Amino acid sequence: MQVGVAENRKPDGVVMDMAEAERSLMAWMAQGRSGESQNIYRRGLRSLYNFLPEDKTIRRGTLESWRDKMLEDGYSNSAVNGMLVAVNQFLEFVGHRELRLTDRLKVARNPQPELTRGEYFRMLATAKAQGNEKLYLIVKIFACTGIYSQSLPMVTVENVRKGRFWVTYLGDQTAFRIPPCLQQELLSFAESQGITSGPLFLTKLGTTPSHTYISHSIANLCAAAKVPEEKGNPRCLRKLYFTMKASVESSFELLVEQTMDRQLEQEQLTVGWDA
Repeated sequence: MQVGVAENRKPDGVVMDMAEAERSLMAWMAQGRSGESQNIYRRGLRSLYNFLPEDKTIRRGTLESWRDKMLEDGYSNSAVNGMLVAVNQFLEFVGHRELRLTDRLKVARNPQPELTRGEYFRMLATAKAQGNEKLYLIVKIFACTGIYSQSLPMVTVENVRKGRFWVTYLGDQTAFRIPPCLQQELLSFAESQGITSGPLFLTKLGTTPSHTYISHSIANLCAAAKVPEEKGNPRCLRKLYFTMKASVESSFELLVEQTMDRQLEQEQLTVGWDA
């Protein structure tokens, strides 16, 4: 048994201590794991810790509930499997092998289909034709900011006015920026709906829309827009954002290189060996 584990034992489980979880991670990394693996596994440990109830106790069935929550939030099977590996290793480290969840989720061989910008435009045009401004904006905010579906309640009147806000998710803080064109549309929507503060997107019952509700709404929109239904989810829209961002960054890097080359060529005309 590891030192310090006994005091964490409970009749129905084990109390998770993040300092101890970090020690388990360091012991595992000493076996030759990569630095990238360290970041993934630490994220998994933080995710479970944040998911646990106030007493921070891992019980029988806890990992199943945690896994189901991650899947509902849109995590891929491979990402969930990676986080479970870290937690299973922690439970073995503290002498609670019986609480591990060793059933691995199947990972599809075919990659998830990518949404094209043309398909995205058709979705927006269809939402406009249906007069569904709320769904139009929900689709757009995923594709324009890369926000997580579970962080949609953070799209408040106050944050939209600021144009940028932070979200803490799975132990990490991420900044999201709302482009001015979308910011104007969101504030116009809030004004038309009489929303002066708080979240912009709520169900008819005044509750936060769940990941399932959002995905179902987007899938229905895809059907009407003649877009493959498997692309009708927040994950594909977020991927569209990151694809565009990577393309812009690549173009910017090329522009920097070209500008530097031109400047060096001008200098070469002055101080080159044959100048």
